[in-house]
Amino acid sequence: MSGASGGTGAERDLGRLLSGMEPALHPGRYVFTAVPGSTAPPGLSPVVTVVEDEGLTLVVEQEDADRARLTYDYVAGWITLRIHSALDAVGLTAAVAQALAAEGLSCNVVAGFHHDHLFVPHERAAEAVTLLEQLAERSGR
Repeated sequence: MSGASGGTGAERDLGRLLSGMEPALHPGRYVFTAVPGSTAPPGLSPVVTVVEDEGLTLVVEQEDADRARLTYDYVAGWITLRIHSALDAVGLTAAVAQALAAEGLSCNVVAGFHHDHLFVPHERAAEAVTLLEQLAERSGR
């Protein structure tokens, strides 16, 4: 099905989104970097791209950024919330960010068509997953 309602089977209910989010930590270290223009350099496989007025923001594996001699300041762990969240769902990002912020964790959120993706400080990524699992458990009661 297509059209305004989408028919994707995506979840909109905040309680179900939180209790069923199933955070999964991807292996590896990811960095945010930027290049001029609107095209990623050859040989890079970004997991996220964002076109900005200043150029192209890329999220790539740290080793790929190092190999391409790209600069970065932030090394992140990548967490995917495995529930299929609707793009117009209200409150998931706020609830997740609040839970992580309460423990002093930054969180950069990217919405994909099917899932939300969180980039958190790499050295605290496992802790972030535990906090999200605890939030899911509390939300399921």
